[in-house]
This record gives sequence, C-alpha cells and structure tokens, in this order.
Amino acid sequence: MKIAIIGYGKMGKAIEKIALKNGDEIVLKINSSNTSDLTTDNLKKADVAIEFTNPKSAVLNLIACLKAKTPVVTGSTGWYDELPELEKFYKTDGSLLYAPNFSIGVNLFFALNKQLASLMNKFESYDVNMKEAHHTQKLDSPSGTALHLANDLIDRLDRKSSWREVKKELIENKATNDLFIKAIREENVIGEHEVIYNSEIDEISIKHTAHNRQGFANGALLAAKWLQNKTGFYTMSDMLELEAK
Repeated sequence: MKIAIIGYGKMGKAIEKIALKNGDEIVLKINSSNTSDLTTDNLKKADVAIEFTNPKSAVLNLIACLKAKTPVVTGSTGWYDELPELEKFYKTDGSLLYAPNFSIGVNLFFALNKQLASLMNKFESYDVNMKEAHHTQKLDSPSGTALHLANDLIDRLDRKSSWREVKKELIENKATNDLFIKAIREENVIGEHEVIYNSEIDEISIKHTAHNRQGFANGALLAAKWLQNKTGFYTMSDMLELEAK
C-alpha cells in the first residue's frame, strides 16, 4: 500500500514502523509544521490515508481526503458531533473508516461489553461504573474508547441514561441514572479500561489493558488495507464482523 500518514506523532510513527516492515510505502507525512502539504495532489499519491490528530484538525483532514477521493482511516476522537454531516457525503462519494480504538483486543472488548450489558439489564441489584487510565499527554477525558463503552452501556441498561466523569473514588450510584466514569492520567500508561458491576454480594468486571501501541497501529493498518476499493462509511465492527445482539 501507498500510505499518507496525517498526524505524525507517537501513533503515526508506530504505524510507519510497522508499515515499512510490511513492505508498504509512506508517500506523505503530515504534522503541525507542514500542514500546507495536505493537498489534493499529494493525497492522490496514496492508496489510503491514516489520520490520527485532534478534534480541531480531524474534520478538515477528512474533508481534504474526501475531495481527493482518498480512502481514509481515522482514530481521532472528539469530533463525532460532525458524523451525520460527513456520513452523507462519504456514503456516496468516498470511503471512511472511523474508530475510537483500532486494537483488535479493544474491539473484542467492545463486543463483550455489549453482550454483558444485555445480560445484566434485568439484574437491577448490580450497579455499574467505569474506570479508565491513559498517559498524561492524553487530551480528552474521558477517552473516546471510554465514551464508546459508556454509550454502549447506556443503550442496553434501562437504569442508566447518561454518563458523568468523577474525580474521586467510584461510589455506588444506584440512586441516580448516571454512569460514573473515573478517568486517570498517569505517566507511562498506554491505556486501561474497566467496566465494573457491583452488588451487595459480589462483583463482576471486565478489563482491557494495552501493553504498547503496536495493537493500535496493527489494527489501523489492517483497516486501511480492508478499506481499499470500498465506498461508504464504516467502523471496526464492519471490518471484524463483531456485531453483538
């Protein structure tokens, strides 16, 4: 594959390392110092673009890829309010795959979270809370991955209608419809997410811990390869066929 990397930070460099090892070619690398190089002509040199930037840049980058008709995989979060508008164009005129997390393990975790929530819906004696931890450079809090998990819980648990970030220790919140999320930022933490069901007699929890960024980079490259020659608007669930009932 000929790849354009939009966002040449830690993730972009991890993707480049694995891509070159796989025999792929990096034809464009965009960071904050050369955004003027993100042109239609340069994007057309790529078979696919992989975008990891920030909420302020992501939408403009995706529009640039749409204009160039370059398939794009994006792991940026915090811009999802714009999804409905972009979806209208990408369904007919381009190809985009977006995900809050490209790790295969995390996407299995997403599917498991949905299934467990569906089972737990009728067992109201269990309260549910979440914890997540990332490195101190992580700008969004809670993370996009945590919000994806939270929204899946809210969709399936009648007793939860919204989420709320808490800074202190998690407490039982059966008196409210809020799903509490404790977001922790610490040095050298790649990513941890835990969903905890607690009752007076026992506790059930599921947890995913990332040991390095390789899983995210591998998943993004698999998604990029899968997206080629497709038109439409996709998620990792489409690629992995992991749709829980």
